[in-house]
Amino acid sequence: MTSKEHWVLPQGIEEALPEHAARLEILRRDLLGLYSTWGYELVMPPFIDHIESLLTGTGHDLDLQTFKLIDQVSGRTLGVRADMTPQVARIDAHHLNRDVPTRLCYMGTVLHARPDCFGGTRSPLQVGAELYGHAGVESDVEILGLMLNTFLIAGIDNVFIDLGNVDIFKALAKQAKLNSEDESRLFEMLQRKAVPEIEQLLAELKIDNDVRDMLASLAELNGDISVLQRARKVLAKANTNVHAAIDYLEKTAQLIMARFNNVGFNFDLAELHGYHYQTGVVFAAFVPGSGEAIARGGRYDDIGQIFGRARAATGFSTDLKLLDNLTTRQFEKANRVFAPADNDAVLQKKIHDLRSQGVCVVEQLSGQNGDAKAMQCNQQLQIVDGLWQVTNL
Repeated sequence: MTSKEHWVLPQGIEEALPEHAARLEILRRDLLGLYSTWGYELVMPPFIDHIESLLTGTGHDLDLQTFKLIDQVSGRTLGVRADMTPQVARIDAHHLNRDVPTRLCYMGTVLHARPDCFGGTRSPLQVGAELYGHAGVESDVEILGLMLNTFLIAGIDNVFIDLGNVDIFKALAKQAKLNSEDESRLFEMLQRKAVPEIEQLLAELKIDNDVRDMLASLAELNGDISVLQRARKVLAKANTNVHAAIDYLEKTAQLIMARFNNVGFNFDLAELHGYHYQTGVVFAAFVPGSGEAIARGGRYDDIGQIFGRARAATGFSTDLKLLDNLTTRQFEKANRVFAPADNDAVLQKKIHDLRSQGVCVVEQLSGQNGDAKAMQCNQQLQIVDGLWQVTNL
């Protein structure tokens, strides 16, 4: 290995230099502060966990994204977390074991075997919030509201939200009596809005004509909130679970739109991201110029079952690094005060007092190279009128 290769990072893995790291830390503190004011308690799941805990209920996609290794102590397969949601669900179900609604938030690095998009990161700094123990519209609205406030704090403008409900497709697939293989094929085609392929597949299946037409219509049921009225007509012959899911989606939308009238909302009944573990309303946030969602979330009531306690659950997550890349927020640089190399007791007390107030004081080292400006300081301590005082450079 050449000396140059020693400092080349793996593809999709980044390091944060001081200015970037400072911005990320400000965002981290501000967002965790926001979540705290909403009653969300911080948890810190481990970076490495048993593979069963990491992949429970999450489907095949997350399995492919998870790095796996063998524990030299137990011989069991471990994984490096690619998503913190299952771990947080375990904390709620097994460790906290509360009967009341529980609000938890988290922030930490996750690792992906592959980037989500070309040139994307494989080490997102995942931040999110989960609300357990409430099955009503109000908890979905709260999570949506917290996500939108996350964007406000992060300085993300022009956000629009895609809303869907996976229960609509699930109920129609059950009404059509699709087997798991055909259901998966149809699901994949719906994600791509591949209408010709959808029509061809449905034509091959032996299902009721009305149900076939309703399944085919999902790919085109998207638009503003009026699409829900259109869905009621197009899906008129669907079972009651479909109509209940549409009603639930509409009520959620009405409540969140009343609180955020400056956010664009789009409805997509073929929005099935996380279909393998989501159980109701799903949503994704987008900004102009970004083809990938900047945050995703929704309801996933069954994920805690493997931990012995399935509780109603809804939540969202995003990537702090992505928010930093998209922010329009101006970050003010903190003052840095340069102190001369001097053991004067009065000077040392002044330095101590300033640091106690949260001021950054950089002490000159004896014989060092570089003056105050070279040390990126914009102020200095010097004697003025017989007293040590902070002055601007």
